[in-house]
Amino acid sequence: MKNIIAFAGSNSKTSINKQLAIYASSLVEGVEVNVLDLNDYNLPLFGTDLESEAGIPDDAHKLLNILKNTDGIVLSLAEHNGAYSVAFKNAFDWLSRIEGKLFFNKPMLLMATSPGGRGGQTVLDIAKGRFPFHDGNIIETFSLPFFSENFKDGKIVNEDLDTQLKNSVKQFQKAL
Repeated sequence: MKNIIAFAGSNSKTSINKQLAIYASSLVEGVEVNVLDLNDYNLPLFGTDLESEAGIPDDAHKLLNILKNTDGIVLSLAEHNGAYSVAFKNAFDWLSRIEGKLFFNKPMLLMATSPGGRGGQTVLDIAKGRFPFHDGNIIETFSLPFFSENFKDGKIVNEDLDTQLKNSVKQFQKAL
């Protein structure tokens, strides 16, 4: 059986992006899903001085090994001021110091959501431009605008948006 990971590019305990990642991963059939939380990885604020003095944290190696050993990635990025959240960028920076091509060409469903009408589209655009340099194999992208209106009780309630996500999940599943 294939296994996938699902996580949010956020350290919020109530992350709307984590909720979206969990829902999307639940739509993938015939796989085992491992839901990750960036809070479970102790990664101090990246800096070259810290890296020189203390080395790369063990939790960075653990997280990278999870990426290396999965069959697919469902990632929903939080957008903070038009870019990645600090928590995600910090993890990304630590992992890239171990292995520059940190996504290992694993099929990826890349998403974002936000309370606003653009649904994290700016951070998705940044990731679509950046991730391929790190062997990001982005199969599909999905943006969910107006999270609180469109997502209730653990699922997307807007039928058109739910259909869009389900179509994206089908393409992602074919790539596994």
